[in-house]
Parts: sequence; C-alpha cells; structure tokens
Amino acid sequence: MKKIIHSSDAPAAIGPYSQATLVGGTLYISGQIPIDPASGKLVEGIRKETHQVMKNLEAILKVADMDFGNAVKTTIFLKNMDDFAEVNEIYASYFKNENYPARETVQVSCLPKNVDVEISMIAFKD
Repeated sequence: MKKIIHSSDAPAAIGPYSQATLVGGTLYISGQIPIDPASGKLVEGIRKETHQVMKNLEAILKVADMDFGNAVKTTIFLKNMDDFAEVNEIYASYFKNENYPARETVQVSCLPKNVDVEISMIAFKD
C-alpha cells in the first residue's frame, strides 16, 4: 500500500509531486532543495544550503518514524563539483557511526530555483 508522507517542517513541493512516498517499509523522498520551511525562502551559501537540505530530509524521515540511520540510498545533485568537499563534510555529519547509505554525486547544469545543491533519499525500515 502506498502512503503519501508530508511534513510541515519541510518545504512544500514546488510541482506535481509529493515530499515522499512510503511503500511497505521503503520511503522514497523527493529531491530536497534549501528552502527554509518557516520562511519559505531559499538559504544562500553552499554550507547553509547543505544544512537546510539535510534538515528538510530529516523532517520528512521523522514523519515516517525514521532517521538518517534508515537511509539506504541518496543522490546528491551539485551545480558545481567544486562544492563537493564542503557538501560531503556536512552531509557526513548527519550520519552516526559512519552508517552511510549508498550514494552518487553528480554535477548538473541547473537545479530548481537555481540552487546549488539538491539531495534525494531512499530509506528503509522493517
């Protein structure tokens, strides 16, 4: 059975998609960009952007009674691969005991609202 997951602590979808979909024990989280859900505004600067994206992911995981320990796969989209080291450092800080999911990071020419980083995630819970 498919269940739509929504958190008011993460930004609303900016198109015809859900923040996340839960199917069985698998949570598919749509790509999150650095919108502060409280203000509805974008945060600026790669460090702040990455933290905001991770907070948005965390808020969605929480609604599904999960956390970063449940993440099994992520995809990071960067506008500039020169930001990789900073994004990687911040991203890693959200996972405990090096319990990292599988991942790829790709550079893209443009992201929604012209942000610098977007991250999607798949998480699993028995």
